[in-house]
Amino acid sequence: MRELLRSRAVVWTASVLGTLLVGAVALGLGRIIPAQPEIALAIAGAILVLGITAAEPAVIPLLAVPLLLVGHRVGAGSVNVSVSDAALLMATVVALVFTTRPLSPVLRNLLWLSALYQFATLFTVVANPFLANTVEWFHAWVSVSGALLVGWTIGRAGHAKAGLSLFLLAASALAVVTIVQGGLQMASGDFGPVYVRWPYDMHKNFVGTLLAFGAITAYVRPQWMGWTNGWARAAFWTLVAGVAATQSRQAIIGLGFAIFVVVLRVERVPAGLAGSATNVSADSAGLLADSGKGAVLVRRSKLILFAVIPAVAVVLTLVRDQVASGNQFNSFFQRIGWFSETIAFWSGSPWVGHGLRFWYRGLLGFQPPNAELEVLAAAGLLGLAAFLTWMIGTLSVLWRMDPTYGTLAVAVVLVRFVQGQFDQFWVGAQVNVPFAVAGICVGAAALSGQERRLTSATVVSRSIKATS
Repeated sequence: MRELLRSRAVVWTASVLGTLLVGAVALGLGRIIPAQPEIALAIAGAILVLGITAAEPAVIPLLAVPLLLVGHRVGAGSVNVSVSDAALLMATVVALVFTTRPLSPVLRNLLWLSALYQFATLFTVVANPFLANTVEWFHAWVSVSGALLVGWTIGRAGHAKAGLSLFLLAASALAVVTIVQGGLQMASGDFGPVYVRWPYDMHKNFVGTLLAFGAITAYVRPQWMGWTNGWARAAFWTLVAGVAATQSRQAIIGLGFAIFVVVLRVERVPAGLAGSATNVSADSAGLLADSGKGAVLVRRSKLILFAVIPAVAVVLTLVRDQVASGNQFNSFFQRIGWFSETIAFWSGSPWVGHGLRFWYRGLLGFQPPNAELEVLAAAGLLGLAAFLTWMIGTLSVLWRMDPTYGTLAVAVVLVRFVQGQFDQFWVGAQVNVPFAVAGICVGAAALSGQERRLTSATVVSRSIKATS
């Protein structure tokens, strides 16, 4: 009885304090509105968002998903950020406070690997004290660990299907815009790469990489995503056409490599869903081996390689022609020159580098178009060792997941890593998106495991009740 009275007293006290707080906020807003309506609206909006988030923690992360593809920068003067980074930062704050805990072992391992890279790059932050260095250190953490947490929050809350669908729809819309502009260019006799101009200017490599993330997602089409084979194929070929329109060689190679890895991987799919999995065929040996477990081993059709191999061959032929031309100003020889300049620049500070975003200070004057060289010049040998450990470790952790969830996670991160061998790596949206998608997969896997445990516990409980 005493505990009951105590609990009622706590509830009554909380209700009174809550009512007083709401009343005070309402009076304050009423006083502010006539003089400063913008501030009042901002406060009211913040309260609304807080209330929605308290009821459903995944709402803000879900709404942030399509915004992760928007690289347009907003702000004024020296303070400006991309929409992608701003949306991810807000969603990360929400995820840190409201996400479902405990975190799964897979997510913890991924976060520790990211923390290792952050720790190693902390040396260059201390050794090179300038603002862009410190800001980029924090930005890199949000782009990786923040994106993983945001994706985890979506997947663990049971909204993985909605999260991936929002991402694919946004990517498909961008692909349609790219294809339409490409068609208009060709109609006017311009067969060059498409640099998207609407709704804002975007570089071909930026667009190509984002569309490649969407294409590999549509190709893998995990059964828990809920898309039919027909819709997934339509999205895949639309996104591939968008990548082709950009003529982004880096994106084509990254996508081709990821598809090759996915095709060679064997997946275990529940027997009832094996027939609906995209581009897969049952392995008879696997069917016999797993028939007692209610699952079959499936392999994806290798017919897609008849499109992948020629596409990669065309890219390699274009590179060969650039080498044979001897034109020192084409993209191949420009990159060779940038690589040489980066190595010479790095040698001035071999262990800790010259600081993240060192080119903001006028040093070297460009962001190196290669992931390892960029990290080497920015964070030295310590940073490079941590970067390789982080990337290889991340791919290894994702590869060891249940392929039903891990295949897409591996593929989308692999696209980014391979593409980063030929272009700038630490570019906001191009890092945010793959790790957010990987986080969704990790969250969905954790939720599936939790549901299985709950189901098993329910069966045992009912059995005990029946026998008693």
